Amino acid sequence: MDAVETNGWIPILSDPLTDEQKTLLADSTCIHYPYKGEVLFHVGDQPQWLHYLLEGSVTVYAQDANGQTRTANMLSPGTIFGYRDAFCNANYTHTAIANEDTIVAKISLSTIFHLIWENSAFAMVFIKDLSDLLGLSLRHTIIVTKKNIRGRLAECILRMKAKYGIEEDGTLPIYLSRENLAGMSNMTTSNAIRTLSAFIDEGLVSLAGRRIKILNEKGLQRVSAIG
Repeated sequence: MDAVETNGWIPILSDPLTDEQKTLLADSTCIHYPYKGEVLFHVGDQPQWLHYLLEGSVTVYAQDANGQTRTANMLSPGTIFGYRDAFCNANYTHTAIANEDTIVAKISLSTIFHLIWENSAFAMVFIKDLSDLLGLSLRHTIIVTKKNIRGRLAECILRMKAKYGIEEDGTLPIYLSRENLAGMSNMTTSNAIRTLSAFIDEGLVSLAGRRIKILNEKGLQRVSAIG
């Protein structure tokens, strides 16, 4: 994988900073190249770094009340992550794993905290990000408690399209395993497989190799809306 040169200039983080603060941020940033399947951090680890996804994709896993591991989120480039637990003075409650060969900028959390205290505009970056995450969490709670499995799976596919876009032929540019679909839709893997097969039979989606191809977006929207 080719090297990525950032010089610490990650716009979402650097823009609110003074030149002196930008230099401090750059000096506290290192570039990491996780291979496919590499664990970036694990449940119980002590947070030391803020992560910024430059290239590739990362899946975040959580354990449910029964101790089962479920997909909590799939992250796309431009996402900052791995810092929320540190803000709570807690160890990681999630595990993050690279889905493919990936490039991540890692920034010392001690520097992040220092800059938050020094620069209120920089602090607002994290207030906004945490507010967005809270909004998504509330929406997800409503979806998984109010919608049936068809509505949940349709919503999951549409959410992945909104996050990652689609290729010219309607194919999602990422591979979603059946376990990923099940975890993000709050259903068993067997239910996710059966529901996806039903969507294929109904002409809503098809499979392009190991990826999902959207054939009828309006149909998926109707399924999601009906719930």
